[in-house]
Amino acid sequence: DLKVPSVGESITEVYIGRWQKQPGERVEQDEAVVELESEKATFDAPAPAAGVIDELLKQEGELAEVGEVIARIRTDEEGDGGRQSDSATKRATRGREQAAPERPPAGTTRDQPSSPDERPSRKAEPERKPAREQEGPREQARRAAEQRREEHGEPADFVPPGREEDVVPMSPIRRRIAGRLVQAQQQAALLTTFNEIDMSAVKMLRTRHQSAFQDKYGIKLGFMSFFVKAAIDALAAVPDVNAEIRGSDIVYRNYYDIGIAIGGGKGLVVPVLRSAERMSFAEIEQAIDDFAKRAQAGDLRPDELRGGTFTISNGGIYGSLLSTPIVNPPQSGVLGMHAIQDRPVVQGGQIVARPMMYVALTYDHRLIDGREAVTFLRRIKEVIEDPVRLLIEI
Repeated sequence: DLKVPSVGESITEVYIGRWQKQPGERVEQDEAVVELESEKATFDAPAPAAGVIDELLKQEGELAEVGEVIARIRTDEEGDGGRQSDSATKRATRGREQAAPERPPAGTTRDQPSSPDERPSRKAEPERKPAREQEGPREQARRAAEQRREEHGEPADFVPPGREEDVVPMSPIRRRIAGRLVQAQQQAALLTTFNEIDMSAVKMLRTRHQSAFQDKYGIKLGFMSFFVKAAIDALAAVPDVNAEIRGSDIVYRNYYDIGIAIGGGKGLVVPVLRSAERMSFAEIEQAIDDFAKRAQAGDLRPDELRGGTFTISNGGIYGSLLSTPIVNPPQSGVLGMHAIQDRPVVQGGQIVARPMMYVALTYDHRLIDGREAVTFLRRIKEVIEDPVRLLIEI
């Protein structure tokens, strides 16, 4: 039996993804048989033994509980004996049951009532309501559509070409995302404050050192590592933003686990940089690049998505100019980055064009006051506009 493995105490069901093996195909022990998707990550279910796939008990798109049998494998020790014929017989029986038409009771037909007393009479039909001119435009359009369907012999549930709908079950990851976002809106007093940052200094540093950085570390120097470093600096200056409300207590953290919001193949995920204060620019860039690749492939582990003390979301990569990000509970704050645009600003009494970025901090007002929120964003602005502050710690 191939059973749904346990992947965490909080996960009780999974979504059946793509079957990588079909009935009749051979599989080796520990070889991936099917993709399973939980509310936190996507992972493969390995074969418990070598043999041939005998039967799939769940189809793609269905839900299965942890420990439930979803497929059966005819192992090499069993051979091709009675089990194969038993499975074939079961499948054939199910096929006949599905194909057998529903028969009406003896002596009746589908269109004929079962007793004379139940025969319809035209005299008994209720009269149609008069005065169609009193109907509204919507009711008249509905009645006209029904009449056209009757004239063309179309069923009541007929859908005109080009008006079809596809109904698919919501995946556990998408349900989890929806639940967390609604939870944040319902259980926290969320407020957003904004600022704008001149990105000239960071852009100049990237241009000057990009080639050497890429040659040494094998990855490009991006903007995200600067913002992670700036966020850690700001969190140290304003500890409330790195804290959380736990019951009637406030929990202050002396470490910085920074979540990075990434658009995965099946929804937004937030893998966490553990103890990001100990990471270098290169380590941050490498970790984020690895997260992004594995998020697209669905290979992130549940433990990599758990926890986090603060989150950074970069909507600018999609072209967003301004937005209000939503806090990832039980965190108390999230920083939103946006697109960089050349805009006119006043410097030294002169109007000049500068690459500007709007930034947004959404925070839990139960814990963080407006003064702390503004102070946090101003610290982010100061560090990004003058990155040397990170080196001399001022």
